Amino acid sequence: MKPEDVEIPEDALSESFLAATGPGGQNVNKVATAVQLRADLFKLGLHPDAYERLRRIGGSRVTGAGELIITARRFRTQEANRADARRRLAEMIAAAHIVQAKRKPTRPSRAAKAKRVDSKRQRSAVKQGRGKVTFD
Repeated sequence: MKPEDVEIPEDALSESFLAATGPGGQNVNKVATAVQLRADLFKLGLHPDAYERLRRIGGSRVTGAGELIITARRFRTQEANRADARRRLAEMIAAAHIVQAKRKPTRPSRAAKAKRVDSKRQRSAVKQGRGKVTFD
């Protein structure tokens, strides 16, 4: 699933604007351009497995109440920060839909085991030859 294919219901989101840090001169002190996007994970309507993966991806950004908080303050305008926050949320949801393939444990073949033992024996013989020299 691609981030642009993700549809996020509006009732699952709430936004608040706060004063941002960084570039912008004195305008930073006057205008609340940073966006704090809160997404209610229950209202997103995800499959239970995708929901669990999204909680894991969100990590410490997920509150105890099941809200994912994304703060966007990279840009100097509210609209750009809103778009950035929504894009990041869509990327996280798309990543949560990716199912990791289960690892199948493998065993070395009999020939591989024999080759390993032979090389160990050979190395042992080399090291045995490095013993003290006795003059009889």
